[in-house]
Amino acid sequence: MKRHPGPRAPRRTASPVLLFLAAFLALLPALSVLTAPGARAADGDPAVSLSKKEAGKGGEITVSGSGWRAEALLMLLICGQSTPERGVVGGTNSCANADGRAVTTDKKGAFSKKLPVTEPPKPCPCVVHVATVTGEQALADAVFTVAGHPTADLPEQTGDGKLAVLATTRLEGDSSLLTWFGAPPARRLVFTVGNLGSAPVKDPVFEIGTAHGVYAPQWEERRWRGTVAPGAKAQIKLPVELSAGAHGDYQVSLRYGKKVLAEQPWGVGRPWGVTLFWVLLCLVVPAAVFRIGMAVVDKVRPRPAGSHRTRTPPTRRRPKRRGRTGTGVGRGATTAPGATTARGATTEATPNAATTTDATTAVLPWFTPDSAPSENRPRPTTKGQA
Repeated sequence: MKRHPGPRAPRRTASPVLLFLAAFLALLPALSVLTAPGARAADGDPAVSLSKKEAGKGGEITVSGSGWRAEALLMLLICGQSTPERGVVGGTNSCANADGRAVTTDKKGAFSKKLPVTEPPKPCPCVVHVATVTGEQALADAVFTVAGHPTADLPEQTGDGKLAVLATTRLEGDSSLLTWFGAPPARRLVFTVGNLGSAPVKDPVFEIGTAHGVYAPQWEERRWRGTVAPGAKAQIKLPVELSAGAHGDYQVSLRYGKKVLAEQPWGVGRPWGVTLFWVLLCLVVPAAVFRIGMAVVDKVRPRPAGSHRTRTPPTRRRPKRRGRTGTGVGRGATTAPGATTARGATTEATPNAATTTDATTAVLPWFTPDSAPSENRPRPTTKGQA
């Protein structure tokens, strides 16, 4: 007897909705991991907290921060005439720069540093200002009160005026001869701004920053005297100066408020005059020391006996003229018989002349007694004389 198979029961297949839910539940951990950095970035803005909200001069507070760039160099300052909403009005000129502190964040972007409490040059309201020194610019402020420090209202804002750079910036000016020897390089930053707001801007305060290499710009305030009406434009020239001996590639930045309006590169040549000065100094000073040393050695060294005496050429004495006797004149004159006394004088003069000749011969060793000139020798006769 054969068994005939009956109709098979239909197999159940998973619903597409169920499959989608299962896949979504499987991918949920991965999605949470992927979305975590985004949430951390949203919550990772630079933040600053203080151990005390108020302290007097001479005290100390602990400044902590999080959400900063990893291993970033930060500067901590107490600034007056500032609020977190408006920032530091007047730039770092409103801060106690001499009593600031520097700190480096850890790998998670956090830090903790003790800061001495000092009075800023401007009245309160005050803040603890934290800003990066190198790399990308970032800053944060925390409200702080310096006990016993004067308090004043913040300066009024200029209204709804808004300045914008309309043309490219440029640097004007040339280097002088003194710059070649290390004087501070100086230029003028020229730019054109326009007022895009609905209120005039009177005596705007710009900030000029100079950066070298990877360092953050060092900002300095520059006030321009004048008024820019709504919809008008104006050409502005601000001085820019570097430190003495500066050379290399620099970046000049222009900032108004908290917005950087323009940047201009500046290549500064090396002060070769300073290099030439040091090269000459390294050559001249050793040469002078050597000459002085040789003169001292020549002065103090021992000398052999008699080497300091120099021979002087002897002066030959002029022989005395023999006395003439008699009345005769001329070479053929004869002596009178009564001139015995004169003849004796002549005889006495002869030994004196011989003595002089011997003395001269002794002084001049290259003459022998026989060849030495003597006035007793007969004079040579010339032709025609008897």
